Amino acid sequence: MTRMPALFLGHGSPMNAIENNAWTQGWARAGQSLPRPKAILIISAHWETHGVAVTAGAAPQTIHDFFGFPQALFDVRYNAPGDLALARRVAELLGPDPVALDPERGFDHGVWSVLAPMYPQADIPIVALSIDRSRPDRWHYEAGRRLASLRDEGVMIVGSGDIVHNLRAVNFRSGTTPDWSPRFNETAKALITARDHDSLIDWRGLGADAELAINSAEHYLPLLYILGASHADEPVGFFNDEVFAGISMTSVAFGAPGL
Repeated sequence: MTRMPALFLGHGSPMNAIENNAWTQGWARAGQSLPRPKAILIISAHWETHGVAVTAGAAPQTIHDFFGFPQALFDVRYNAPGDLALARRVAELLGPDPVALDPERGFDHGVWSVLAPMYPQADIPIVALSIDRSRPDRWHYEAGRRLASLRDEGVMIVGSGDIVHNLRAVNFRSGTTPDWSPRFNETAKALITARDHDSLIDWRGLGADAELAINSAEHYLPLLYILGASHADEPVGFFNDEVFAGISMTSVAFGAPGL
C-alpha cells in the first residue's frame, strides 16, 4: 500500500471555507494531486482537552465554534463519516496512555474548513484527535511518532493550525504585518527543512519571535504531531506559504513530492 502523506495545514479564518481564494485553491490542488486516503486522522487546534480523546461517532456533526460571521458560514455542513475502527486503532497506538472514544464530538472548523476544499464530496472517513493540554510539548511529537505507522495503512495524518497565530498582538483592521511574524515563519520553515525537530519542540528556546508567534500554542501543537509522523528520508515541501498580520497560512507536506 502507498504510504500516505502527512500534512500540516495553516487554516486561518473559518471564512476560508466559503471563499474562493489562493489558500482554498491550494488546498483543492492538494486534494486533487495527492493519493486518495482510505481515511484521515486530523489534529485540530480547536479541540483542546485534559486527557486524550478521539471522535468515535458514525456521523459526526459539523461544529460552528465561532461567532460574528455571516450566516452562510453557519449554514456549512461537512457530513463526512466517522471511522470507529480507526478511532480504536489510534487508541491502540497511543497506549498505554488512555484514549477516550467520544461518540458525541463533531468536527470543528479546524477540520472542515480545510478538508471541505480538499475533499468536497465529504466521502472520506475522518477521525479527529484532541490536543491534551496537560501534556508537555514533547509528548505531542512522540504521539505523532507512535501514530506514524497509520500512514502505511492508508491513513493520511493532518495537523490543522498555524505556525504563527497571535490575534491579540496585531491590528487586523490595518492589515499591518509585524516584523516578527514572517521572520518566525521563515525560522520555522528552515528548521523543518533541516529536520531540526528538537528546536521546534523546545520552541521557547527560539526567543522573542517564537513567544509572540506561538503565543498560546494551540495552533502550533498540531505541527508537532506531523513532525513526529514524518520520516527523515521523505521529501518535505511548503505551499500556501503566506503570512498575513499575525497568522501564517503556510502548509507543510511530508511525502508529497511535487505538491
